[in-house]
Amino acid sequence: MELTSIDLFCGAGGLSLGLERAGFHSVLGLDTNRDAMETYRRRFPKATTEERSIVDFDFRQWRGVDLVAGGPPCQPFSNGGKRLAAQDARDMIPEFARAVNEVMPRAFIMENVAGLLAPRNREYMSEIMGLFSDKYTILSPQVINAADYGVPQRRIRVLLIGVLKGQVGFPEPTHLGQHVGAGTVLRRGEIQGEANLSKVVYARNPDLRTSPYAGQLFNGGGRAINFDRPAPTILASAGGNKTHFIDELDAVPPYHLHLANGGRPRQGKLKGGRRLTILESSLLQTFPKDMEFAGSRSSQYSQIGNAVPPRLAEVVGASVARALH
Repeated sequence: MELTSIDLFCGAGGLSLGLERAGFHSVLGLDTNRDAMETYRRRFPKATTEERSIVDFDFRQWRGVDLVAGGPPCQPFSNGGKRLAAQDARDMIPEFARAVNEVMPRAFIMENVAGLLAPRNREYMSEIMGLFSDKYTILSPQVINAADYGVPQRRIRVLLIGVLKGQVGFPEPTHLGQHVGAGTVLRRGEIQGEANLSKVVYARNPDLRTSPYAGQLFNGGGRAINFDRPAPTILASAGGNKTHFIDELDAVPPYHLHLANGGRPRQGKLKGGRRLTILESSLLQTFPKDMEFAGSRSSQYSQIGNAVPPRLAEVVGASVARALH
């Protein structure tokens, strides 16, 4: 039996790609981002696409769809934002709940940032749970790390899953304690895709941490990647110096030791440091190698950083699919 799904705030379609692998056929993708919607259309040509806001959209026409999924804008809850939650006009969680209640799918999946479960948002989280029809059985929201599900990237998120009938189990981690390293998709000495020429420059006032791959030893938010471990979270603001980088000459660990021993910060460009390309960033998100992103270079980096890793979506979708079958 073919299962159908709707992807709200769909972006480039990472969530839909994973759900497709789990047996769901996307019938609708909705987002306000023009480039992301063009990317989505290319990958899901049979799906209806709506380049518009979710606000005031009538979802009752989609009754009968099996699953409504999506990641409402997370800026209201992000640790990097002003953390205004319900007071932030960008909070689209109530609209997501309205869509679910109008469609009344057999199940729904909502993805968001970990800040949603912060103590400061506890009262609002309780309100969110009450927005959905009481006909749904909703699992307690859980904080998950995409790396625990086979994604070669550390990415902390919150998942909320609900079913109309029956029971659904929260997907068990598939790679707990056996994380996939970034080196499974990246290559030393090989640039995959078009080179990113943004420089890697020594920080004037480095922020030293225990690990050479943490802290800020170089300007911007980009960090050196340890090939043996999952990469740091791919940011939507990547493209420039917030793009993580490959340390081709393995010069970062000895520089970290140099600083730890009281050495002075260096100046200039890190020799052998090169920023991740668009393709390499997308591979760390577990997009397929033939994935085509529309728009400018910065737009493509943004689409990748905003996406749900398809591998994570596949594991979660498979859990829901089993419950529906």
